[in-house]
Amino acid sequence: MSLITEYVILSVLGTVIIAVMRLSWWRAWPLNVLMTPEFISLKLQPSDTTNGKSTQDDIRRILKLADYHETAARLADLIHKDGADSWPPRANHVHSAWPVALRPYKEIYREMAPLLPAANVSLDDELNRQRIDSFRSRFETLLHDRVNLKQVTQLLDAADAGRWDVFPRDIYNAFYCCIAWCRHAYRWGTIPVVSPAQLEKSIALPPALTAPWASLQAHFGLASDAGNMMSNIVLNFSPEGEYTHKINTGLSATVLGSEEEFARICNEMEALAVPVYHAVIRAVIAFSRGDKDDCLARMQQITARLRPLLSTYYDRVHDGKIARAEWLSRVQGFYAWGAGREDASTGEWTTFDGLSGNQVLLFQVLDAFLGLDVYLSKEVQERNVPVLQREFCAAVARHTFRHALGEEGVDGLIRGEFAEIVKRLRLFRSAHRTRAKFYLTAPAPERLPMTAGKSLLKGDMDESLQFLDAFMVGRLQQTV
Repeated sequence: MSLITEYVILSVLGTVIIAVMRLSWWRAWPLNVLMTPEFISLKLQPSDTTNGKSTQDDIRRILKLADYHETAARLADLIHKDGADSWPPRANHVHSAWPVALRPYKEIYREMAPLLPAANVSLDDELNRQRIDSFRSRFETLLHDRVNLKQVTQLLDAADAGRWDVFPRDIYNAFYCCIAWCRHAYRWGTIPVVSPAQLEKSIALPPALTAPWASLQAHFGLASDAGNMMSNIVLNFSPEGEYTHKINTGLSATVLGSEEEFARICNEMEALAVPVYHAVIRAVIAFSRGDKDDCLARMQQITARLRPLLSTYYDRVHDGKIARAEWLSRVQGFYAWGAGREDASTGEWTTFDGLSGNQVLLFQVLDAFLGLDVYLSKEVQERNVPVLQREFCAAVARHTFRHALGEEGVDGLIRGEFAEIVKRLRLFRSAHRTRAKFYLTAPAPERLPMTAGKSLLKGDMDESLQFLDAFMVGRLQQTV
């Protein structure tokens, strides 16, 4: 049977079913939509599992599906709004493209970045305190003298009002990233992070860093003083792939290479995840239509894509690419926060943690698709995971069909693909546990035990590792 003949038959069949449903008391919106000829034509597009399929092709197909299913609609909304019509999100870091009022931030970053890293690690608390205070004083002076906060606020208000012609989304994303870097640099005052800064319970940041941050965080539906995986890492690349805001400006190639490689892995994993998100959506739609053969094909696409995607981590997170001797002191600490403030409504003290791999969208989507319990608490999600990402994951969780599968026939084959996803995710989490221990046990005498995502830990490294291992083992055990 030719493709055209099949299309005609299915189109007629769809029309008949819709007519019958209109005469019935039951009007299921999803089936009405999913049986339209337009959707059927999308379904008949040949499956592409080759490595050459571009991310943009997947994005275009996701956007076309937005009217046909909630999961596609949520992802399309995320791509359009937070991604500036791209994924990973597009961030325009070109200084001359920014509105004039924002350019001082980029200029101040360029002046302050070389002053942040210390070439030689100091164990002298008094000297480190002086270095931190000097850095912050200079930073605050530059912000006060050069930033017109009223004009910056007007731009942010324009964005809040939907005036993206005044403040384009890709520049908004880049500004978010720049402010996040500035805040983390001010928070620590020197790299490597040192114990005098770690012991600070609160940080009085300059108004030029607090007012924009409040607006930016509200836009993304977040409630943390700290940056997150999106603001500090994923958005820290230009559309051409250039790594933008650096932590260790002026240091050795080994240090800079380790810093960039770590960030690049996180960014590239999101790019490689787009075909997985697309296949998850198509699998959900196919199952809801009762087309289990197509559902199986989409599940096979997911498992096929996961191998090269996770290899991005396996093949590059090792001492040859990310130097163990440098990562803990020179990279990881910058992404932490470990300070807080009093909650105005409750009077309780809130301490904010920094970046964590648990904030990565890919793993949240896979967990939701597998029907696993959400790892992060609601409070932590609302602090660190952008609201449109949360909504996409929630939609996937609502429509997962793993629990509805039988044991035999095509159901059994689909169940087998779910088992393969679990197997690969467990393997990843096991490998991450091993490599995390490898990197976290590197010597860092200038600081107290700390991770970016959990802030200060126990009194010594052995206790701290046991504490962290309990978290990682727990999630590994839940991945079934």
